[in-house]
Amino acid sequence: MIPGPVPVLPRIREAMSKPMIFHRGDEFGTMYGEIVALLRTVFQTRNDPFVLSGSGTCAMEAAIGNLVDKDTNIVCIANGKFGERFADIAGRYTEQVKPLNTTWGGSIDLETVKDALESNNPDVVTMVHNETSTGILNPAREVGKLVKKHDAIFVLDCVTTIGGDEAPVDDLGADVAIVGSQKCLGAPPGMSAISVSEAAWSSIREKQTNGPFYMDLEAYKKSYGKNQTPYTPAVPLFFALREALEVIKEEGMERRIKRHRILSKAARAAATGLGLNLFPELNEVSNYSNTVTAINIPPGLTDVQLKGGMKKRGIIVAGGQAELKGKIFRIASMGNITDKDMLKTVQALEEVLQEAGAIKTAGDGLEAAKTVFAEL
Repeated sequence: MIPGPVPVLPRIREAMSKPMIFHRGDEFGTMYGEIVALLRTVFQTRNDPFVLSGSGTCAMEAAIGNLVDKDTNIVCIANGKFGERFADIAGRYTEQVKPLNTTWGGSIDLETVKDALESNNPDVVTMVHNETSTGILNPAREVGKLVKKHDAIFVLDCVTTIGGDEAPVDDLGADVAIVGSQKCLGAPPGMSAISVSEAAWSSIREKQTNGPFYMDLEAYKKSYGKNQTPYTPAVPLFFALREALEVIKEEGMERRIKRHRILSKAARAAATGLGLNLFPELNEVSNYSNTVTAINIPPGLTDVQLKGGMKKRGIIVAGGQAELKGKIFRIASMGNITDKDMLKTVQALEEVLQEAGAIKTAGDGLEAAKTVFAEL
């Protein structure tokens, strides 16, 4: 029950055991074309997403490396680990990085963003849509509108929203959007996909210096014209990704998003039913994540006790990262998990809390979660 890698369905695992095929042959080309068509629907974009044989961070660097050179002015909006990672990556390509950092878990303030854009006049702006390190969903649409007013390129990390929450990247104003395979798509780790708008392509072509070699998006664009990748793809992972996307197609995006939302709502209901406090403090433009729930660890219970106790009961949850380590724990609701998985998780949590004396009796969390599922 961690926010990636998520459990992989047997049919997706089995897809990786298919006989190897020639990665420059027609069979691979057909598969790649099918994957891109399915991804286009999941991204809700008019653009052709390209598949990279690398994790979400690979796609983050592909976005930055192709758009940014030493003269590029970039503003990186962050309220958690992955938002800050954009600034770390950008610092490898330009000294003109303007971090706009909010306290981890703090909500993005649109007036602050507006002021930062007006004072810095950026070429590129980055943000994470769903910050899994803190369990907060950031206001992508509102930020996208502000970015467009400044004719900047908006790079949006949708690694943990695409395939699990509403993330229509074109409507959100994202010029570049990325997703990771091991999150809401429900595939194994090691793959990512990136969507690039015409405005972003224009910016990429205007660059005077060379960008990355392995992650050269123009090379991917050229190769996609032949239904190929520019470099040797991770063929077994492509098999798995196609199967995972077929699972999404069969479920339907509307039903899949609804399932993710209900699972997260049940997790939040269970936590509050047990007297626990949800972590992020929200404002009017932010929401709790629908793919991971962050919860404060109650007084008298350590991170090791909570996670260790859950693990003994067959459930693995995530802890806090960096400055939040030992302060919060996180329950994911992404991929192909079910209400039964969530109820088992809540039951294990109740047992750990009762054993530690954090609650007197078990059952309130389960009842709260069941009430949510009964609304289906």
